[in-house]
Amino acid sequence: MVPAKGESLKINSNANNLRLVERLVDDVCQIYNVNEDSYGNILIAVTEAVNNAINHGNKNNPDKIVQIGFESANKQLIFHIKDEGQGFDYQNLPDPTDPDNLEKVHGRGVFLMKHLADKLEFKDNGKEVSLAFNN
Repeated sequence: MVPAKGESLKINSNANNLRLVERLVDDVCQIYNVNEDSYGNILIAVTEAVNNAINHGNKNNPDKIVQIGFESANKQLIFHIKDEGQGFDYQNLPDPTDPDNLEKVHGRGVFLMKHLADKLEFKDNGKEVSLAFNN
């Protein structure tokens, strides 16, 4: 189920579609012989990025699409997640480790992605995120 080069998996903004993303990650990790520790990091970071795109980017609007692309380059597995939202200020996010933010329900996604991926890059005003993992 890995998209061909230049193609992407397109899902409606519905949390039930996260299982399709999990299957994509499973397939990619199996094809590229990813070890168990790296697999966990990839699964959490990519599903978090897609979940953010569904909830925050597309505001849970099932008519809006999230695109998940994948490529392998320079010994890295790279996932691209793009939503149809307005974007966000990814450079000025509250620190979830700050004591004032510890009990907040939201606000850990980008923090997790930064720490689990080997490279995190935002594009198009935050409407697209690329997560790279060394393999």
